[in-house]
Amino acid sequence: MLLVAMLRLFAIGLLAGAALCLVLWPPLRAGDFQHARLSTLMALEIGQLVTVPIALVGGLVLAVKGAWARTPGYLLGTVTTLFGVLVATQAWAMDEWVETGPSGIGDPEGESVLVLLGLFSGAVTTVVGLSILMLRWSGYDSSTAPVRQRRPRRRK
Repeated sequence: MLLVAMLRLFAIGLLAGAALCLVLWPPLRAGDFQHARLSTLMALEIGQLVTVPIALVGGLVLAVKGAWARTPGYLLGTVTTLFGVLVATQAWAMDEWVETGPSGIGDPEGESVLVLLGLFSGAVTTVVGLSILMLRWSGYDSSTAPVRQRRPRRRK
């Protein structure tokens, strides 16, 4: 039960970092997609740095109380997996851009660390999403995935 509540709120915390990204997104220069991608990745990581610990503490409290022990659904697992893949691919694309030595970037080594954090974040998010899907698919909690029983048809 503890694992299930923690996994659910960990996924919600990772996804909430994207919502906080909208608040933290710095103003951009016009017409530069790569800089926009870099600032979005940076805002996402800062957002996740704030939301994930809050979600994990909330998950721990709810798990101890036994208030939220249902297995997370397919939708949360799918959205979390796809979001993790999106973050990892965008960080990978940023890695190639940072390695070529773009103009207008302050510290290429610092940006490389930011890209590695983005790759790590995307990989962890993907693993969390796949874990949710596997728990759900395996029928970990039978009360959340009931088996449909066929009723005999009545003949008139």
